[in-house]
Amino acid sequence: MNEIKIFIADEVSDSGLEPLRAAGFLVEKRPGLSHDDLVAALRDCEGLVVRSETKVTANLMDNLPKLRVVGRAGVGVDNIDVPAATVRGIVVMNAPDGNTITTAEHTMALLISLARRVPQANSSLRSGQWERKRFIGVELQGKTLGIVGLGRIGRAVASRARAFGMNIVAYDPFIAPEQSRDLEIDVVPLAEVFSRADFLTVHTPLTAETRSIVDREAFAKMKRGMRIINCARGGLVDEEALYEAIKSGIVAGAALDVFTREPPPADHPLLGLDEVIATPHLGASTTEAQEGVALTVAEQMRDYLLTGALRGAVNVPSLGAKELHALQPYIALAESLGRFQAQLVDAAVKEVRIEYAGEIVDLNAAPVTRSFLAGLLRDISARVNAVNAFLIAEERGINVTTSYLRAVADSVPALRTQVITSQGEHSLAGTLFGYGEQAREGRITEINGFHVEAIPHGHMLVMRNRDVPGVIGRVGTILGEGGVNISRFQLGRRERGGEAMAVIEVDAPLSDEALEQLRSLEPVISARQIEL
Repeated sequence: MNEIKIFIADEVSDSGLEPLRAAGFLVEKRPGLSHDDLVAALRDCEGLVVRSETKVTANLMDNLPKLRVVGRAGVGVDNIDVPAATVRGIVVMNAPDGNTITTAEHTMALLISLARRVPQANSSLRSGQWERKRFIGVELQGKTLGIVGLGRIGRAVASRARAFGMNIVAYDPFIAPEQSRDLEIDVVPLAEVFSRADFLTVHTPLTAETRSIVDREAFAKMKRGMRIINCARGGLVDEEALYEAIKSGIVAGAALDVFTREPPPADHPLLGLDEVIATPHLGASTTEAQEGVALTVAEQMRDYLLTGALRGAVNVPSLGAKELHALQPYIALAESLGRFQAQLVDAAVKEVRIEYAGEIVDLNAAPVTRSFLAGLLRDISARVNAVNAFLIAEERGINVTTSYLRAVADSVPALRTQVITSQGEHSLAGTLFGYGEQAREGRITEINGFHVEAIPHGHMLVMRNRDVPGVIGRVGTILGEGGVNISRFQLGRRERGGEAMAVIEVDAPLSDEALEQLRSLEPVISARQIEL
């Protein structure tokens, strides 16, 4: 068995990485490498752990054929090209809860420091001055804190600010009215947050929609003398507009933990203003947080690489170990049905229909659908898997629909699939055999309307023929003369003397000559090899 290699590209807590080492993975940590050195180091790695320093670009991933998962030891993934990772079938994980408390506490530290001008007063005193009148601050009690983004961190900040007697107004388009009532937060339109806030803090991801969410237009709506904090992401606040707002007196002070460019240049205009206090992206920099995010990502990567369980993934639905255990037999069967269908079709796929029945209806069937598509499309893209199967299907204009039958007879298959091409359609059905704790084995139970029972594994010969005497014997003779042993022979027919379908499980593939001999038999309509 090849050893799984994990590379740590940024400074990550060593103790948090212990789950990867305990699982027997080869863990190599070398932060600060150049792009070329990083590519060389990652050639044989299946996992990559980063913080915010390393940029995981499409170009980098194109040079890493074995990479299966990227773990971000933190919340934001803006340094990872997630769409490019998805196309390449690479799972991207983060630790969504790991930085919540530490970032909320750092926001409060900057909020209080901003209100009382603590850093400036400290610097003045250390330089030999005693300027009590110069550093008169403002109280938080009774002031309005505006919060943009009520995710985990935004809510934690609101809870702590409320303890200081602050009034909270917030903007978040994804918060329902009943949630805001439960949180005791006045959720209002963004423009109203800007106009009412004495202090403003932003806690949203950096996306195309949120970039420069606090811009010149936003500052124009604010009351004079307000103060602003950004511990989320550089780029949420337009730095040039912030400079102008401070110089004009709209903003009395700003506290920044993040910048558009990190580290910011020494001559950055904001760093030259006495009204600005800044820290070098310390929001997640506590011992507890660093260990926590590393441990979370390490455990998630370990489980994915060992069992396929998905937790904390940002580009594929999460799937816990218990749910995976229940779905695993269906996932395996679906992939085999997809691979089987791929070898039946001779034209471009236009549409895929999947019908689920029985107990799977009460489970999350999405991973099963992904597995079928991954099997069906494997020959189209070498890196197709459950991560990018839907995306690749969409890129090729393949329409995918699913349906569910809840109350059905025992004879109805668990999965029925139809693949429609420009030349017709192929249907394939399968179900599981075995109950309870017994091993549940998937079987093919129907091919294009013919009832069979075949194990989807190894080498198979699928043959359609007219139902006349002597066909089976002549087929056996040809295979025997070709040195091919038959392990199982399944025959299905709709009516006596009509068409029949044979699924012949063999120990080795047929030669081209033997296959042509079969096809030349007068009763044989078609013969095709399948390998699973």
